[in-house]
Amino acid sequence: MSEEIKNTPEEIEAVKAEDLEDTVEKENDAEAVTEDISTEEIIAEEPAAEAVAPAPVMKEKKHRLSYEKRKGLYGYGFIAIWALGTIYFFILPLIESLIYSFNKTEVTQGGMKMTFIGWKNYVNAFRKDQDYSKALVAMIENTVLRTPLILIFSIFIAVILNQKFKGRTFARSVFFLPVIIATGPVIDIINGNMSTGGYAGGSEQFSSMFEADLVDQLLNVLGIYNISDKLTEIINSLTTDILNLVWNSGIQILLVLSALQGIPLSAKEAAQIEGATSWEFFWKVTIPYISPMILSSVVYTIVDSFVDPQNEVMTIVLNKASNWEHGYSAAMAWAYFLIVAVFLALVVALVNKFVYYEVE
Repeated sequence: MSEEIKNTPEEIEAVKAEDLEDTVEKENDAEAVTEDISTEEIIAEEPAAEAVAPAPVMKEKKHRLSYEKRKGLYGYGFIAIWALGTIYFFILPLIESLIYSFNKTEVTQGGMKMTFIGWKNYVNAFRKDQDYSKALVAMIENTVLRTPLILIFSIFIAVILNQKFKGRTFARSVFFLPVIIATGPVIDIINGNMSTGGYAGGSEQFSSMFEADLVDQLLNVLGIYNISDKLTEIINSLTTDILNLVWNSGIQILLVLSALQGIPLSAKEAAQIEGATSWEFFWKVTIPYISPMILSSVVYTIVDSFVDPQNEVMTIVLNKASNWEHGYSAAMAWAYFLIVAVFLALVVALVNKFVYYEVE
């Protein structure tokens, strides 16, 4: 016989209370575990978030002008001083001298008084002033004689200096030295014009060191006495002043030397393979290759000869300006400029026919 166990109401309520407490404890434990997991996930995700976050971007300064335009402005800034100097010291005086040439000028207390006379200054320079016309003819003749001599001498010296020998650098310096020291006082001392530069006597003895008047003595030694006076004068004019020849050849030697160094090695090798002699190589290879620099040397020599302050035409022009005849002096200078320009254009057109330009 089985025994039936009956629970009282107090026991049933106690059991329910225990079950409720167990349920609450389990829920609290589950929430605590969830909070711990979420906290660990947040802590683990924070470094990743910091790693992924982009670095702060520096804001670039905005310029109104582009880089190319700013570079252009820098260039204009560098040449601004030169441009202003050219306009003020060259262009404006050039225009002013052209205006003077058509006027009769008088220096007054308030400035320069000008009276327009048209072409009268130019007409007087060629018709009434005989010294000016003679000086022009003499200057052109002197230039025609000097230019070929300077070119031949420059080519000869440049070919020698292009060879390999001991002391080549010193020799090059010697021939280019006159270009560096060609100042007014120095050239006056050498030419025997110490008195004009405010120096004491002794200029003739000093300048004789740089002159070689040996033509007459050489002709006498050879037994040649009675030759043409004109020929003797030409020989003397070409040989008595060796210093001026060397003095006026520095730039030309440098130009020709640079052209000689620019001859390609392939041209030399081809000439050797063909069996060309040194003489043939010089005339058929060297001269054509350096012909553009020869043309440049011709232009430089002519211009240098015409603008030399010691030539007769420049002396007349400067003397007229010193005597306050600015209008007449300006007319002479402009006429001289036009004659030089025409002469130079004719020479360049003639020489340019023989110039060889290498085309790739």
